[in-house]
Amino acid sequence: IATPQTCPANNVDKCGDSDGWEGEFFPGIPQIKYEGPSSRNPLSFKWYNPEEEILGKKMKDWFRFSVAFWHTFRGTGADPFGAPTKYWPWEDGTNSLNMAKRRMRANFEFISKLGVDFWCFHDRDIAPDGKTLEESNANLDEVVALARELQTKAKKRVLWGTAQLFMHPRYMHGAATSSELEVYAYAAAQVKKAMEVTHYLGGENYVFWGGREGYQSLLNTDMERELNHMARFFEAAVAYKKKIGFNGTLLIEPKPQEPTKHQYDWDAATSANFLRKYGLTGEFKLNIECNHATLSGHSCHHELETARINGLLGNIDANTGDPQVGWDTDQFLVDIQEATLIMLSVIRNGGLAPGGFNFDAKLRRESTDVEDLFIAHIVGMDTLARGLRNAVKLIEDGSLAELVRKRYQSFDTEIGAQIEAGKADFEMLEKKVKEWGEPKVSSAKQVTQNIIFLNISERCRNQTNINIGEGTERPSQA
Repeated sequence: IATPQTCPANNVDKCGDSDGWEGEFFPGIPQIKYEGPSSRNPLSFKWYNPEEEILGKKMKDWFRFSVAFWHTFRGTGADPFGAPTKYWPWEDGTNSLNMAKRRMRANFEFISKLGVDFWCFHDRDIAPDGKTLEESNANLDEVVALARELQTKAKKRVLWGTAQLFMHPRYMHGAATSSELEVYAYAAAQVKKAMEVTHYLGGENYVFWGGREGYQSLLNTDMERELNHMARFFEAAVAYKKKIGFNGTLLIEPKPQEPTKHQYDWDAATSANFLRKYGLTGEFKLNIECNHATLSGHSCHHELETARINGLLGNIDANTGDPQVGWDTDQFLVDIQEATLIMLSVIRNGGLAPGGFNFDAKLRRESTDVEDLFIAHIVGMDTLARGLRNAVKLIEDGSLAELVRKRYQSFDTEIGAQIEAGKADFEMLEKKVKEWGEPKVSSAKQVTQNIIFLNISERCRNQTNINIGEGTERPSQA
């Protein structure tokens, strides 16, 4: 599994006989449709109604859902303690160029049946690595040509593309932060090509996930130099984006650690500070992953709000972790309370376009049926759709907003306005303290806010109650 498999584009014998596939990749799976919360059909949406208008937007436009190619079509079920468990019918056991084309055909059948408008990818997940950069680029060109043909026919779009700069042994010390100049240059060449194919496919964003941009020990690391190198790398990416006329948004995806002990884009605040220091805030936004948020000791809601108030919220990796497991498990989000908080941030942001929600989530190791791919995405989409409905109810009810307004109402006074305008000096404030005496501190109404939140959620649940069909997994298990 760890050995990179290579495939030269011009060697048909080595790379398989044919990418052909007879019939459907997902026979027996119908077009997934909205049937409402009373439906007992596991292959239907209970809460996600794409054409329904909410707060002036269609539900599909609030989410802009995207299928992540690497988990859905390259996920094997392997973990640090076990070999792969998933063997999809169309796989032939190779990492050949023709196998890559077959996976791409499966991808478009999947997203078409699921009713999703977008997909996203890493370069090396959709096309096999070659022995040279030229071979790798040729492989990618061939698969991308097919992808463009298929997405035009299916009327689908690329939400974002990216370069896989963490798996190959050359990136053991990082890519843009590698101590080796030749590795830095190779990473630049790989990003150049990945950005070109993203542009060719009409991608709306381009993501940088610094999988190994960090360190294991500061004793052998020049952190300042590595950070400066990473900034130069991003500056070069901005310049090349403009040179080729790519108008997509550049996104940085924060992650605190894993695989390195400490990664430079630890969380949203750290990433925002990096962008601000190097003058890149006008060129980049953030792709927030919920599982990465919890690994950094924050909630997803905290990370989204940090990105939003800094004007940097661009995209969301819709997943979650497990509080009893210490690594990045990339599970499908099924927590309705978390989904509600996420959607409050998205609504406050006015939506995510040109970003969206991509399912950087994978089936559990124990889920091995082809239909599980659909059920997992359906549950993830329904959870977020129910979160949107809850968030709208909270906004329309107004109780939570009023609680917050009252909590800060002392700053709505003349003195408060002076403080917020930067016109209140310490001498003036000291004089007021002597006049007022000991401050009176009001309750934060912590319990009341929880009651408001739960009552709204319960009201929404009772209006349209979800049922899970007999003989199917509960959403949390799916």
